[in-house]
Amino acid sequence: MKILVVDDEALLVKGIRFNLQNEGYEVITGSDGLEAVQAVQEQSPDLVVLDVMMPNMDGFTACGKIREFSDVPIILLTAKTDDMDKLIGFDHGADDYLTKPFNILELKARIRALLRRAGSTEKKQETNTLTIGTISLDLAGRNAYRNGQPAELTAKEFDVIEFLMRNPNRVYSREALLDTIWAYEYRSDIRTVDVHIRRLREKLEENPAEPKYILTKWGVGYYFRK
Repeated sequence: MKILVVDDEALLVKGIRFNLQNEGYEVITGSDGLEAVQAVQEQSPDLVVLDVMMPNMDGFTACGKIREFSDVPIILLTAKTDDMDKLIGFDHGADDYLTKPFNILELKARIRALLRRAGSTEKKQETNTLTIGTISLDLAGRNAYRNGQPAELTAKEFDVIEFLMRNPNRVYSREALLDTIWAYEYRSDIRTVDVHIRRLREKLEENPAEPKYILTKWGVGYYFRK
């Protein structure tokens, strides 16, 4: 697996690279958002670790630009602890968010989890398709389609829509979705679920303002209507 680490703190990048290389990962690095976007385009990493506060182009902007052409899993790093910054990161397409200072063991655990969810740790032998109405999921390739046209989803967005489509017409609370999709991550950030649902509607619904499939049960939670 190839991991891109981008941060303007040279010592931090060096430490992360050392630890990830010891885990057997190939590590490429950069120091600003422009380099991050270019590296994803040219070197196709399997995962990106991206700092928020950087020169030339900040991590939020770089994340958004990467999402224009790639669904590579992205972990944002930041010294800020404000929940709003986390939501901004998710809104730009990030899959995970880690606040500095962090334990390197936690970073490695989150990298493993994202790679596993993205299907990057092993090649699946068969292609399975899950289709309801105009929305189809290629479960092996982890690709989504609306009316046969590709819909670029992040790894976490794919996890959410796959779970809901596998359990159609069943309503799940935000807390239940957090526990199922995010596990231990962001248990207190209920709005994280709302952000991902909104982005899925924008990408998969014909009219996001009046969704046909990804619906809200007011006061309860979300469900996929079959």
